[in-house]
Amino acid sequence: MRWNNLAEETVYENRWFRVNLADVRIPDGRHLDHYLIRMRPVAVATVVNEANEVLLLWRHRFITDSWGWELAAGVVEDGEDIAVAAAREMEEETGWRPGPLTHLMSVEPSNGLTDARHHIYWSDEGTYTGPPQDGFESDRREWVPLKLVPDMVARGEVPAANMAAALLMLHQLRLG
Repeated sequence: MRWNNLAEETVYENRWFRVNLADVRIPDGRHLDHYLIRMRPVAVATVVNEANEVLLLWRHRFITDSWGWELAAGVVEDGEDIAVAAAREMEEETGWRPGPLTHLMSVEPSNGLTDARHHIYWSDEGTYTGPPQDGFESDRREWVPLKLVPDMVARGEVPAANMAAALLMLHQLRLG
């Protein structure tokens, strides 16, 4: 049941992604035109403190016109180490510099449409460095008790699947 990507042509690109049209051969031999989005890796990070609270951002996503809790995240720059990018994004978006990061998980949030991979890290220590450089990215930043995470996810307060998966994994690691 393997689909084979025979060729791709870029139909649009910018610094964040490329939209390609692929010639795909499906198992019965037919060919399909299939659009796909090629993206840079995304680095994600947070801190869980001694009180088992996780640092989250409350933000609006205009594409889905929804509000929700998220972890700090952003694209990995060319040649940048993924963990370094995760720490950089966290500090830029929250004003907190994480301590040594541990890889939590890597996920493919929409692998039927895009090759995006999100690499999620966490630390059990952080240092406040001042107001976030990218404060426009979120309405507020809060320390939220991990014990509340399953109910928050169930209520739809963490709408992004990658963020929900990461928070549920942290909940299990720290409180399970």
